[in-house]
Amino acid sequence: MLLTGKGILDKKSFEEKGYILPSYDRNEIKKATIENPEWIHFGAGNIFRAFQGNLCDRLLEAGLMKTGLSVCEGFDYEIVEKMYRPHDDLSILVTLKADGTTEKKVIGSIVNSLILDRNNEAEFKKVEDVFEKDSLKMVSFTITEKGYVVKTPDGELLPQTVKDIEAGPDLSSGYIGKVAGLLHHRFVSGAHPVAFVSMDNCSHNGDKLYDAIYTFAKGWTDNGKAKEGFLEYVTDPSKVSFPWSMIDKITPRPDESVSKALLKDGIEDLAQVVTGKNTYVAPFVNAEETEYLVIEDKFPNGRIPLDKVGVIYTDRETVDKVEKMKVCTCLNPLHTALAIYGCLLGYTTIHDEMDDEDLKNLVYTLGQKEGMKVVVNPGVLKPEDFLNAVLTKRLPNPFMPDTPQRIACDTSQKLPIRFGETIKAYRQREDLSTDSLILVPLVLAGWLRYLKGVDDKGNAFELSPDPKLSELKGLSAREILSKQEIIANDLFADGLGERVLSIYEELSKGDGAVREVLHKYVLKSMA
Repeated sequence: MLLTGKGILDKKSFEEKGYILPSYDRNEIKKATIENPEWIHFGAGNIFRAFQGNLCDRLLEAGLMKTGLSVCEGFDYEIVEKMYRPHDDLSILVTLKADGTTEKKVIGSIVNSLILDRNNEAEFKKVEDVFEKDSLKMVSFTITEKGYVVKTPDGELLPQTVKDIEAGPDLSSGYIGKVAGLLHHRFVSGAHPVAFVSMDNCSHNGDKLYDAIYTFAKGWTDNGKAKEGFLEYVTDPSKVSFPWSMIDKITPRPDESVSKALLKDGIEDLAQVVTGKNTYVAPFVNAEETEYLVIEDKFPNGRIPLDKVGVIYTDRETVDKVEKMKVCTCLNPLHTALAIYGCLLGYTTIHDEMDDEDLKNLVYTLGQKEGMKVVVNPGVLKPEDFLNAVLTKRLPNPFMPDTPQRIACDTSQKLPIRFGETIKAYRQREDLSTDSLILVPLVLAGWLRYLKGVDDKGNAFELSPDPKLSELKGLSAREILSKQEIIANDLFADGLGERVLSIYEELSKGDGAVREVLHKYVLKSMA
């Protein structure tokens, strides 16, 4: 059984092993996509194949689209050369469900794989051809937050940005500079409208993308490298829009157990490739079943009917509220709580932590009781439903090999949003008081205890990377809590800071104290 266009014609072999195959004619879809592209995506990684690729596949299956996806890789060309093209742009999506079952589906919606290599004229021309077409509605991105960075934290242009601005839109060589150059090419080709949609998991992602593109548009306009009117085109939302979005789906790197299961089915040529840029890719992608995508409804050339397959189109304010619901209450604080206490209690997977009654009760009560009182309700998603999916499907999923050690990275940067906003909300409400918080101070005290780098059995462990680690190591617990930027609050403005320190002292009494104190306060919070 070969994962190629010819190979999947052997439908019987695939379907007998439980694979869902495309029912549409991929050749017709590819022809229509080349002639009249509607959607191109930058970033050919796992999340794209598991989420955006599957969304388009579902639209094609339902007859709601007649064109497929073009994908363009601008960082690691080997992904396209060694994984996409040898398999005729097909992928196997293995959905790992919380009940222990899997769904195996061949994704056929990706019909045009491209490389953003300006040094390869033929390859780059294919991408330009897509941008010339007036049919193009959406250019989407999953290139990670750092992909949009064109300036230093102090606001100075990066050397690559300076080089690309000096070179102009037709000779830019950096990733985002080349993308801006493609938008200039679209402007020159008729100034057709289009939506540039970041789908990366970062706050206000549309603004980050806009700021990056604007930097080049302004630079090229100022030095006379851009065609007259390009800056006005970029800054006119009726021509080019930069919607915000909120995306949520866990897609780990290809798992060896999944690979073995597919090989047992008879799928050939499944070898995982590690590219020269250390990207892990395989002809399959494994992901959780739960997924959310909420997008600001700003599409000047018409929108892809993603709302027919579960995506929510809404206004900017609502996208922001959905993000706050997730980050401040329903997911991220729970992750951090499990990360801190998981490291202290010697756990190495999140799903194993959910089999620990104390830790399970910690996140259930933290979310359902303390967080839900001040949750931001976006209206388009029920916080209770979102939280329930996190607690009953996502965190306990045995297929999700996420670790507390990974989630513990950069905790000092996460606390202001994940817990600081809840503290602020309690202080702002007349009917609430931080005196009623039990688990939020328990988590903060646990983090102070975590910074010692010694687990509950007295064994040293390596602290996860954090930009403030060296600074924090030289401070006392009180000094750390007194730094308002850590929690984005003055914890000592009421009794909260003193209670955190008191719990920290209990946690530090010796071997076994972490378990004892965790159990004590979790029971207290459930009373």
